[in-house]
Amino acid sequence: MNEPTDRQTEDQPTGVRLQKVLSQAGVASRRAAEDLIRAGRVEVNGQVVTILGTRVDPSRDVVRVDGERVPVDVSKVYLALNKPRGVVSTMSDPQGRPCLGDLVRDRKERLYHVGRLDTDTEGLLLLVNDGEFAHRMAHPSYEVPKTYVAEVPGPVPARVGRMLRAGIELEDGPARVDSFRVLQQVGRRAMVELVLHEGRKHIVRRMLAEVGHPVRRLARTAIGPVKLGNLRPGETRPLTRRELGQLLDAVGL
Repeated sequence: MNEPTDRQTEDQPTGVRLQKVLSQAGVASRRAAEDLIRAGRVEVNGQVVTILGTRVDPSRDVVRVDGERVPVDVSKVYLALNKPRGVVSTMSDPQGRPCLGDLVRDRKERLYHVGRLDTDTEGLLLLVNDGEFAHRMAHPSYEVPKTYVAEVPGPVPARVGRMLRAGIELEDGPARVDSFRVLQQVGRRAMVELVLHEGRKHIVRRMLAEVGHPVRRLARTAIGPVKLGNLRPGETRPLTRRELGQLLDAVGL
């Protein structure tokens, strides 16, 4: 994140006027954005800005309105995708298998997938044209939580949740969930929800198998503030301003 700088000047030769940036970001009309600036409700790089001539660099500067991060770089694309089962988490596949690129053929941008899901795992993936964002989101040091729902053999006793929250030993080291709950149990079928920061390969499947409840079906339903919601398999939607702002803050961009 950039250091705060003095932007209280009328004449700045480079950049885009702040009220135009806010309007393009969908915060408000340009006139309403001017009112927000005059009222001292807008910050740039941690400094309140009240002068309408202020110019910013949308690719670098951090803008907030009423303390909430506003993504202002309109050249960047951030999409939520509901990956169907059977789709490979690559943008192209030399073996000709169904892949993520097939689902966004109509997009002109060069998109990257943020992390990956197993071919047999469905649910939420992010597709972006921001390489640094993709790199940071996939890096374990930023610890963005991810939520999964799994179908497993039931019933699931209470001790399973205690074991997973306390941590279990896998072949490549210990692993633990942030939270675990049973959503539904009917006969020998149970639906469980896990939240974890772990990103190791097959981590959810391995953890549940280790406690005696191997996964029958698995879906990722959330990445940080981004929820899968009613997005249908194979469909995409842009991240909301709030979702993206929270993720940018989470990874220090």
